[in-house]
Amino acid sequence: MANIKVFSGSSHPELSRRIAAGLGTQLGTVVTTKFNNGETRVEFGESVRGEDVYIVQSGCGEINDNLMELLVMVDACKIASASRVTAVIPCFPYARQDKKDKLGSRASITAKLVANMLSVSGADHIITMDLHASQIQGFFDIPVDNLYAEPVILKWIKENISDWKNCTVVSPDAGGAKRVTSIADKLNVDFALIHKERKKADKADRMLLVGDVKDRVAILVDDMADTCGTICHAAEQLISAGAAKIYAIITHGIFSGSAISCIDSSRFEAVAVTNTIPQDDNIKQCSKIQIIDVAIVLAEAIRRTHNGESVSYLFNNVPL
Repeated sequence: MANIKVFSGSSHPELSRRIAAGLGTQLGTVVTTKFNNGETRVEFGESVRGEDVYIVQSGCGEINDNLMELLVMVDACKIASASRVTAVIPCFPYARQDKKDKLGSRASITAKLVANMLSVSGADHIITMDLHASQIQGFFDIPVDNLYAEPVILKWIKENISDWKNCTVVSPDAGGAKRVTSIADKLNVDFALIHKERKKADKADRMLLVGDVKDRVAILVDDMADTCGTICHAAEQLISAGAAKIYAIITHGIFSGSAISCIDSSRFEAVAVTNTIPQDDNIKQCSKIQIIDVAIVLAEAIRRTHNGESVSYLFNNVPL
């Protein structure tokens, strides 16, 4: 494709390489260094003048450093006269801070702050996947394409769970009900949800299953898993309710703290996670973790954006 350049940030170079391969191109040359005081310095090794530039940087690892690196890369491209700069952010940073938690809270709506920073840096377009809260799209004054992992999730279920026709798709919280019902409708199976009450962040105190999983395969689906306490407790709840087997499918596997050991000792047959966040080290530690590759979806979104085509096809289909 003419007049297109794809560059990778430091957060997930392997995904960037897969995206470039899906486009039939090579990653552009960029050198990222740090001064002794920790400041980020970015220098592009090739011209971007008049080019349609795509910068791939996921919100993972050293999140603050990687976010700053993305902002500097976008700014550098705009100063170097790039025609358009698109930030490809598979996992959007600070997406969980999308609102004030309670009445009178003095917390920041940090997702809005990140949106402002990206716009001010010069980004013309954002491509991301499975935003934690869809209203984050409204925080931007530039176009945002929020892609869905649902098509590749459906494909993985049909290819890896032999008795998927006898399954119940389960949401670990009420907030994921819409996601789960959509998947259940496409599979023509039942769905259920787990109502959880929290007294502290990242810790569910009480869980109540709404729906029937007895003698069925239960498939827990969520957009994000951090400490994995919620999904592991949900697995125990499903076993107690008579589920025959349990799988979990996660879009963004953060897996911090003791998450991997929690998964390893859980009742899950497998925990499938997309590669919006690097999982190589986690796979070595836990054999239950399996990868769903979304590089081809992101590559096709870039191709369609570059050619001025609609990306809505990707909401329901996996690119060939």
